[in-house]
Amino acid sequence: MSNQNTKYIFITGGVLSSLGKGISAASISTLLKNVGFKVSILKADPYINVDPGTMSPLEHGEVFVTDDGAETDLDLGHYERFLDENLTQANNFTTGRVYSSVIEKERRGDYLGKTIQVIPHIVDEIAGRIKEAGRGKDILIVEIGGTVGDIEGLPFLEAIRSLRAELGKRRTMNIHLTLVPFIKAAGELKTKPTQHSVQELRRIGISPDMLICRSEYPLPKELKNKLAFSCGVERNSVIECLDAKTIYQVPLSFLKENILVPISEALDLGELTPHMDEWDILVKRVIAPRDELKIAFVGKYLDLKESYKSLTESLIHAGAHLNAKINIKWVDSEMIEEKGCEEILSDVDGILVAGGFGERGVVGKMEAIRYARENKIPYLGICLGMQLAMIEFARNVLNIEDANSAEFNATCKNPIIYLIDSFMDASGQKQLRTFQSPLGGTMRLGGYECETKTNSLLRSVYDGAKVIRERHRHRYEANPAYREAFESAGLIVSGESEGLIEAVELEGHPWFLGVQFHPEFTSRLTNPNKTILAFSKAALTQRQNG
Repeated sequence: MSNQNTKYIFITGGVLSSLGKGISAASISTLLKNVGFKVSILKADPYINVDPGTMSPLEHGEVFVTDDGAETDLDLGHYERFLDENLTQANNFTTGRVYSSVIEKERRGDYLGKTIQVIPHIVDEIAGRIKEAGRGKDILIVEIGGTVGDIEGLPFLEAIRSLRAELGKRRTMNIHLTLVPFIKAAGELKTKPTQHSVQELRRIGISPDMLICRSEYPLPKELKNKLAFSCGVERNSVIECLDAKTIYQVPLSFLKENILVPISEALDLGELTPHMDEWDILVKRVIAPRDELKIAFVGKYLDLKESYKSLTESLIHAGAHLNAKINIKWVDSEMIEEKGCEEILSDVDGILVAGGFGERGVVGKMEAIRYARENKIPYLGICLGMQLAMIEFARNVLNIEDANSAEFNATCKNPIIYLIDSFMDASGQKQLRTFQSPLGGTMRLGGYECETKTNSLLRSVYDGAKVIRERHRHRYEANPAYREAFESAGLIVSGESEGLIEAVELEGHPWFLGVQFHPEFTSRLTNPNKTILAFSKAALTQRQNG
């Protein structure tokens, strides 16, 4: 379908934030893809940051990285995990990026000296980016971040209002996600918040074609009819969305609510029958698995689990394919420093040390790595988890007492991990970086190819593939000067990219792998990442063998 025929579904949220617009958008896109449409999703974020790359995980949750090296909102992770497709930087933009682009054009003289205003220039920039993301697709689903009524979201809402006016009803559809709260004292569900939210939308010039209603309890028929009448939508366009045991259940719940019927009517799509058999089987395994195992997740941002969203979801994907529930034991690395490994890690089947930045908690992480190495427990180190595995090995096996990372000590005499001053980015452009470089835009980001070593664990994990491709998000690299010493003692470099060390593994260990890349970014429910799956399978074997 050409850009001239692309159809758009706009999803807005009302009443309060964190209702699940991203999951709703991903669920609708999954159903439409499994009908046979070419579908994509866009997240438009009203915050002023250019991207979430320099935002604290405690502030914004996980930063998701696309294959083309964009740091994006975590909702893009949900989109990829549901759609099983790679998205790009075109699938997420912020107010900051929009204004930066408009100001750059103004400085170049593109506007011929005109006064630059929110309407039309900012709004046109937003609308243009939406159209560009829809190019070549049958349907583009656009999630507008924030909540209706937020002042920062007004230009985005004006953009989708103008697109509706330009493209017409048969090519655009407005879906409003809202909350129908249950008031315990009154013993009933209340529709007023939804009505007020829709009124706010209408004041802006947007009338919803469908309501998706988050609720703790099923919506009675009379209440659905009341919402339809008061909000001006068809009765079959009031869709209930109850809390689910897993987010992957939501597309199936929507299907039971016949959500595709009003979508088809609004966009003139004809009869829609999605093929969801494989999805249904995997969801049943997530909800009621045959086996179970326990993995220690060693990190430092444990107060906000959202900071590790892709990784925890990737374990769910692996569990579904193994028909096993992977129970995560959240381990604060600083607690290991206080209590020791034996007390905390003796009951786990596998140990995972995730990526991260900064020196806090690294001693505890290395103690966990040493425990896994010495006790033959399956170990997966991701990014910093690989780097710390090398430092731990250098200190405790090679007896290099002052082995360290330049990230933690810029002047250390034995920098096992160091900052390289030049590298090729995901687009093939040479980048330079120093200790004085600004935080934004100085990392190795996006997808890179990695050559796997013959007869290595890494190659077997990827079914014999000589070259694999995974995503990165880091500044520091393993120092090749120590490679010979490592390999002579049994820590083998099994993955390389343009001379950079991408993976290490331990000889004589049942399953010990450190990877510089982030395998979790490419894991999907229907297509789990091979590294995460192999690690989970090794942990399950560990449990079964006692």
